[in-house]
Amino acid sequence: MSADATNPAAPGPVAPSAPRRRARPRIDLRRLGRAAVLGPAARDRLPDAIGHVAEVHRAHFPDADLEPLRRAYVLAESSHRGQMRKSGEPYITHPLAVTLILAELGAETTTLTASLLHDTVEDTEVTLDQVGEEFGAEVRYLVDGVTKLEKVDYGAAAEPETFRKMLVATGNDVRVMSIKLADRLHNMRTLGVMRPEKQARIAKVTRDVLIPLAERLGVQALKTELEDLVFAILHPEEHARTRELIAENAARPRDPLAEVAEQVRGVLREAGIPADVLVRPRHSVSVHRVARKRGRLRGCDFGRLLVLVNEDADCYAVLGELHTCMTPVVSEFKDFIAVPKFNLYQSLHTAVALPAARADTSAGSCPDGRIVEVLIRTHQMHKAAEAGVIALGSPDAAPSEEPAGDGERVDPTRPGWLSRLLDWQRAAPDPDTFWSTLREDLAQDREITVYRPDGGTLGLPDGATCVDAAYAQYGEDAHACIGARVNGRLATLSTVLKDGDTVQLLMGQEPASEPSREWLDHAHTPAARIAIQRWLAAHPAPAAPADDVPGTPAGPAEGPEPPDTPDTPAPGRRGSRPGPASAVVVDGRRASVRLAGCCTPVPPDRVTAFTVRGGVVTVHRTECATVDRMKSAGRAEIGVRWGDTAECRVTLLAESFGRPHLLADLTEAIALEGVEIVSATVAPPTQQRVHHTYTLHLPDAARLPALMRAMRNVPGVYDVSRTRSHPQPPQT
Repeated sequence: MSADATNPAAPGPVAPSAPRRRARPRIDLRRLGRAAVLGPAARDRLPDAIGHVAEVHRAHFPDADLEPLRRAYVLAESSHRGQMRKSGEPYITHPLAVTLILAELGAETTTLTASLLHDTVEDTEVTLDQVGEEFGAEVRYLVDGVTKLEKVDYGAAAEPETFRKMLVATGNDVRVMSIKLADRLHNMRTLGVMRPEKQARIAKVTRDVLIPLAERLGVQALKTELEDLVFAILHPEEHARTRELIAENAARPRDPLAEVAEQVRGVLREAGIPADVLVRPRHSVSVHRVARKRGRLRGCDFGRLLVLVNEDADCYAVLGELHTCMTPVVSEFKDFIAVPKFNLYQSLHTAVALPAARADTSAGSCPDGRIVEVLIRTHQMHKAAEAGVIALGSPDAAPSEEPAGDGERVDPTRPGWLSRLLDWQRAAPDPDTFWSTLREDLAQDREITVYRPDGGTLGLPDGATCVDAAYAQYGEDAHACIGARVNGRLATLSTVLKDGDTVQLLMGQEPASEPSREWLDHAHTPAARIAIQRWLAAHPAPAAPADDVPGTPAGPAEGPEPPDTPDTPAPGRRGSRPGPASAVVVDGRRASVRLAGCCTPVPPDRVTAFTVRGGVVTVHRTECATVDRMKSAGRAEIGVRWGDTAECRVTLLAESFGRPHLLADLTEAIALEGVEIVSATVAPPTQQRVHHTYTLHLPDAARLPALMRAMRNVPGVYDVSRTRSHPQPPQT
């Protein structure tokens, strides 16, 4: 905004601890020419300086009221008077240039009014309250949204917290970011007067934050120019070489793309399809990317054909004619009309190989085998592709009542990805965490859509996994996720999702089901990573008890502990904790009790127990293999019996023949019995047989026989049994 402004006004004193902007004295707007603006003579003429802005604006909005623009310009010019840019120009040239950029993109009057005033509160004595009184609450909100926080108040956190403030404001009104993008574009155009190190710093922030935001908002006109400006600063040698290639191609006497465009016009005339066929030159960064991909560039590589039609149906008619008369490159076809990009972009993309009879093999032309890329869209789609949210919809209009999916509102000025970004930023109060996470999030420049079984959708970045889907759908409740089914098949949480996949997330019961540190390796979205990190920080992994460490000698009174006793789950293992120990009464003593995870005893099983290190009494079924091992190691049995508590936890093994939907049918049978699934694992099929292991929480142990019968009645299941541990020889 005003990084290159010189403000002659000395700032007033500010308390070091003040978290808000410094208070400025209220000024008399009449001193800034308000009386002249409101006078009868002034109403009939615009200041010459904004004449071009008004002309461009009226081209998009013929009936626009220019009075707010006139008043905003007079206030901006008067308040910035005496300030100069580092380039030596009067400072008012900056808000004028920003406003012209937005006017050319079709921004409405309120946005243009705010853009003229966007630096007044930051760099002059004008206050937000005065802006609101003169121009209304909307303009006040937009100006406040783009006003930077001061370093004197926030120190090194000023830049990330300023962007956080802008993003939050953008969540309510996307026009805030539109003004910021236009502001940055003009500052990048004039960045040459800055020191090289400052140019590089600003260019990197533009590359990492502003360009991805322009892409996500669909404002391609701003995005492409920003890319070229950043390219020139950060990679000057490659930029210079690319510009030389573009200049050499432009100097050739024949333009092969223009010749192909004329051929396409002829084809469409014969077909009776009204269309404008244009040659769309590639910008510098695009040419550089193509050169790295294809090596030597030829004439057709320096641009693409753009075909503009009136109706959606005409797009497909043009596509059919081109694919009939020329050889299509099937791998290059993309239909963004039927499935628009997440940034509002719609178009048909195709590529055709030129017929040999029409190919010109002279230097720089498109010889046979070279391809010509073609974009096909309507005029309205083209406007949206260039200006994005600036040209689509009214921010004042009420959003549609019907959501397009989880968080994906139909209102194009309030995109779903922004809602998700605002959600995770609340969980990242630290400025450094927010800043680094924001850059990582915006670097994921492609989205996929996955479907839930109920027909809802989830928008996720390309490369997202089932872990990301779980946190996108359930938030922090996803801590209890134990698995997923992708397109009807059981899948691990690390499974990478593809566009169009159907994902069913399997939820266990907390606290037995919980995230593990390994989830961070599979989490790509900020929402998932931040939620997992917060949970892990709040639940540090406990040190393993000595009696669970293989080979650890026991005390003299207890004798040796058999190795690898499965009374407690291994570190990081989820969903295998034993059930409520309060159901067990220890005869003749008070002790801490736990149920063994190896055999998961439940009433009315016959049980016995042993004391392990720390005085904890571990309860086993009498037929458990671990009992024999403990006895052979010299451990004394402890008398225990079941108390009055009926609820329990049990592990069941279901053996079945493999068939489609078997897992769904089994889990449904368990749910119908009123039993909660704590964890579930399915072994890979062997000779068409599948082993399912379920850890289940029963509200009443008496239900166990009925549950096992219900599971056996599922077609394909031939046995259901309690799990048994296998005997292992004790180590000495």
